[in-house]
This record gives sequence, C-alpha cells and structure tokens, in this order.
Amino acid sequence: MNSLRFSNVYFLLALAVLPLLAFLFYLVIGWKKKSIARIGDPKLVKLLIQDYSPKAFLVKFLLIVVTIILLVVGLANLQGEGRAENVKRKGVDVMIALDVSKSMLATDIKPDRLARAKQMISRLVNKLPDDRIGLILFAGRSYLQMPLSTDHAAALMYIQQAGPESVPTQGTVISEALKLSAQSFNSKERKFKSIILITDGEDHDPEAIKLTKDLAASGIVINTVGVGSPDGSTIIDPATGDLKKDQSGNTVVSKLNETELKILSAQTNGTYVLLDDPDAAIASIMKQLNSIEQTALEDKAFRDYTSYFQWFLAAALLFLLIEFFMPERKLKLSK
Repeated sequence: MNSLRFSNVYFLLALAVLPLLAFLFYLVIGWKKKSIARIGDPKLVKLLIQDYSPKAFLVKFLLIVVTIILLVVGLANLQGEGRAENVKRKGVDVMIALDVSKSMLATDIKPDRLARAKQMISRLVNKLPDDRIGLILFAGRSYLQMPLSTDHAAALMYIQQAGPESVPTQGTVISEALKLSAQSFNSKERKFKSIILITDGEDHDPEAIKLTKDLAASGIVINTVGVGSPDGSTIIDPATGDLKKDQSGNTVVSKLNETELKILSAQTNGTYVLLDDPDAAIASIMKQLNSIEQTALEDKAFRDYTSYFQWFLAAALLFLLIEFFMPERKLKLSK
C-alpha cells in the first residue's frame, strides 16, 4: 500500500477552528432557548415554532463542519506515493565554486594552481552538455559570477577571466562559498544538485564542515578538488612581483589542506580528488555525477505523487450546496 502525505500540511492548522464552531453552536442553541422562554406563553410558542426543526438545524451545522474539514484537507493536498522508477529527472545542476585567492597562484603544480584548475574546469564543462552550470568565485568573500544556465560558452568565458582581482577581499572562506552555492539552487525543481569545490583548502573559517549536515539533508552533494601539494609552495604577489610575506615578514608557504576537503565530500556522499592528473580528476567527478541518478532511484524526495485535492474540494462544494438549499423548517409531505 502506497503511503500518503500532505504536501501543504500547514493548512491543517485551520482545523483548530472546529472547537470554536462547536462552542458557537452551543451558544446559539442556548440563545434560542432563552428567546423562547422570554415569550412566556407555551401555547403561543408552540404555534410560532411549529414549522421549525431542531434536527434540521443540527444537520445544517454538521454539513458546514464537514464542508470545512473537506476544504482544509483539499487545501492541504493529500497525495499518494507513486513509483520511483517512473520519475523523469532532468539532469544535474552543478555549481562550480572556484577559489581565486592569491594562494591559488602558488606554483607547486605548473603553471600554477589557478591555471591548472581553470584548465580542468573548462574540460569538465564540455563533458556536461545536458546539465545546467553555475559559477561562484570566492576568496575572503564569495560572488555569484554566473547563475545556473545551459549557456556553457558563457561559463567558459567567465572561467577564463577568473583571477584574484575578481574578488577584492582576500582569504579563503569556504563556508560562504558553500552557502552561496546552496542558495543558487532552485529548491522547487526536481533536479539533483552538486557543488564542485575547487580550492587549496586553506580555509580561514571553521564553519564549512558544520554546514555539510544541512547541505546533505537538502540533497546537495559536495565534490571537492584539491589543488596544490601537501608540501606547499611560496606565492608570488602579482602586485609586487615579490614573494608574499606574512605580517611578521616571514615568507608565506601555502599548503594543500586535504583533510578538510575529504571531510566535506565524505559527509555529503561526494568524492575528493587531487588535481595532479586532470584526466583522472575529471573521470572521478563524472563517475560520481553519473552515479547520483542511479543511486537516488529510491529517494522519496524524487518520487511522483498523485494529488487528491480535487476530490475533497468537489465534495466540499457538494456539501455546501446541500446545506444552502436545506431548509430549517419541517418538511411537509403532500397528502
């Protein structure tokens, strides 16, 4: 037996009005009795109300109650679960979050981390012809460079133009990039969602790992790409042409933080790849993206549901018409 659910369950709160209606019915009955008592003469009262039917009044009240219940249930939209295998899905929405901080200019992979990352993204985009792609550039802050779109030519153009100058605030705040990526998805569309996070992992914010629980609950998979080497490399500051130094005057050595990137992907059922071999990295990501639809066949979030609201609304209209045309007088049968 298929399970049932309400798609707009908050409408059921309107049923709280039923006790109030019952109380009002009680008050009306009491008012009618007091009005009859004020008339005084029992014979006169009996003559005046000889055509009135208390039973008909009660039935009309019950018809209104039933109408309200049917109307509320209709608005709440009772649904029956369909078959998962009959669901037609429409590809995967992919948000690419690219780290463009100055640490991505390190040359531990040639020509530098950012250039290698952009090369990989360009080749990956060409392998996703049927999927919508969006682009976020981040460093100390995150910016939506391109919303989800099938315009892959525009995506490739934005990727080629990406650099540290694209984000004025330096640093590496992965949590903000993940939040903006999640907000860029349309939660009402029946699409699988994946964030491809490409960074050296030098995160300056501990919130990223905390976010993964909420993202996973929303059906978002994070695939992470580590750019760089654990041993690290010095960074040439493009503004000065000299080695980048910290506030103490020491030469900065930027190291790949694989640990955090592996945690981010693992907690959302994604995959982590090291960008040492672009072909292998792309193959690994494509394998994961292709597996999303296969492994989610039994995911109830993507099942078809049959709505029954029209039957409840039709029944509500029928009961309302019956109540409207039903008299409170006693029915007199012709002899």
